Amino acid sequence: MNSFLKFVLPLIFLPPCLIAQQNYSGAAIYRCNGNEATTLSESLHTCNGQFSSCRAFLIFTAKSPYVTVAAVANLTSSDQAEISRINNITASRVLPEGQEVVVPVECSCSGRSYQATTTYQIRPGETYFLIADKTFKGLSTCDALKHANMYRETSLLPGQKLRVPLRCACPTAEQAYAGTKYLLTYSVDHGDTLLGLSKRFNVSAVSVYVANHFHDEFAEIEPFTTILIPLPSEPSQLQATSRKRSMTTSPPLPPPVSLKSQPKRAPLIVGITVGAFFLLISLLVLLFLSWKKRAQLADGRGRNATSPQDLILEIAGIHRALKAYKFSEIKKATRNFGSRSRIKDHEYRGTFKREVLAVKKSSGNAEYEVKMLYKINHFNIVRLHGFCQDKDDLYLVYEHMANGSLRDWLNRRGSQHMKGWNQRMRIALDVANGLLYLHNFANPAHVHNDVTSSNVLLDGNLRAKIANFSLAKEANCSDTKRVVGTRGYMAPECLGAGRVTPKVDVYAFGVVLLELITDEFPVFEQDGGGRLLSTTIAALMESLNAETDLCSLIASGLAGNGGTKYAIQVVKLSLSCLTQDPSDRPDMVEKMLSFFSNGDRAPRLDEEDDDVDALLVSGMDKIWDSNHILART
Repeated sequence: MNSFLKFVLPLIFLPPCLIAQQNYSGAAIYRCNGNEATTLSESLHTCNGQFSSCRAFLIFTAKSPYVTVAAVANLTSSDQAEISRINNITASRVLPEGQEVVVPVECSCSGRSYQATTTYQIRPGETYFLIADKTFKGLSTCDALKHANMYRETSLLPGQKLRVPLRCACPTAEQAYAGTKYLLTYSVDHGDTLLGLSKRFNVSAVSVYVANHFHDEFAEIEPFTTILIPLPSEPSQLQATSRKRSMTTSPPLPPPVSLKSQPKRAPLIVGITVGAFFLLISLLVLLFLSWKKRAQLADGRGRNATSPQDLILEIAGIHRALKAYKFSEIKKATRNFGSRSRIKDHEYRGTFKREVLAVKKSSGNAEYEVKMLYKINHFNIVRLHGFCQDKDDLYLVYEHMANGSLRDWLNRRGSQHMKGWNQRMRIALDVANGLLYLHNFANPAHVHNDVTSSNVLLDGNLRAKIANFSLAKEANCSDTKRVVGTRGYMAPECLGAGRVTPKVDVYAFGVVLLELITDEFPVFEQDGGGRLLSTTIAALMESLNAETDLCSLIASGLAGNGGTKYAIQVVKLSLSCLTQDPSDRPDMVEKMLSFFSNGDRAPRLDEEDDDVDALLVSGMDKIWDSNHILART
């Protein structure tokens, strides 16, 4: 009974967003029909991780002729020295057949699927199925090989080189938050069980079940299929060799028996099930009574006010397990909120166990911001790590963005070589992608309500993420106090009461686009007065010498090699976002997808940026599907 409860209770309270990391494909990987949908959904793992590429690990079983470190490294396109180091074996050592070897690989998204790519030269008599099953031991699949190569099964010849996608994956944001740093692809052998593998790799059984979308410890796993093992650190030599030792000492599994041959087992199962059911009902009743008590207290005060203590209780119950930091941790991480740690205003840089995060003293509607962000997992939206309460103050802990805000980056001197078309349009694409998710895939849909270049942050790779959701609201809700936002970015309808629609963000995005190609502030000084960048650009476009006039405002280094003509196309896109009537503005899907995927509009730019179109087209191809995946997680 105790072992059953230790297993079932964590599953009862698993957060819904964690119940699907990667689906276990099972016998589906034996299929060899070449169907593309099967290849993407069953043969390889879906690109739903926190990053598009990462370091991952495979376990390869040595078999002639792949019985040396060099041979294994060549077969898997891995680093020979790293294989020797991790497995503590010399390069010259000949491995016994059946010896397991930990192989580090670079796992990256290709289309919708993760894979580590290697090449293989066909030997006489081999087929796609034999290569996947015998040579790679299920680390690749027949369907994946067919999809990756142009050769038909009947036209395979010795000496031909094949592209081999190896099965791997990167941790999701939830897995990373729970401590998972790497995912190991493990080829299942006879006698393996989920519980046994979790013990072997010294990881939580629940983490293994969740990583492979299993629901219980008795789920069957088939030999030569693969499962993912979430690891908090690099795998070791002991983990790669322990199964061989355990299999020699373990008694053979007994044949399956029916319940009829064990008459005492049925009442036990019924008793356990009933007990677990009543335990769950009791917990639900306690939760209901707790909620009812809080509701009565709120009614007694005559209002639905939320005290800091109430808010902390609500936040502590969030099922994405946001971390509740102690105030002493916050002070230590930020060096007592010292000036050297200060980023701006009430925002500080803090080091938490070697991880640099941003700490912000809350302002505005912190409760709503927290409730909204804990549900969101998207690359282009800044991630909330946790919170801290100190008396009546609430501090929010976010991921740290090394390059600061987009506004700061545009103002920064000495980095003009980093501000070409490629970087600027990728930033625009990232912002559009984040808004696309908020408007179309978040549940419920949301409007940011304050999109500005100061609220777009850049990480160390100049990838953009939307931040500061203190003014965010559900899409299409009624608002009687609409005068919110930042001057220069506010749509006309923000000055009166009405419905909050995504077109408010589209308007602000149009202004950000103008900033990206001019480096100017949305409100700037001209002739002794303040001028709006949007109206200034619109007036220039109406002039007879629009191209010449616009050239004077384009940022340094963008005008050459046809850049001015490309800037005009971006300005036209921006002005379509800035129309007075919200219904005339495009949505993020309609306009951004069509513009950034139309390579004919962009001229040939300088060599540094001549891949801008390829970058944007490939990026936009992935956006729709990646957002659909995120909406389901």
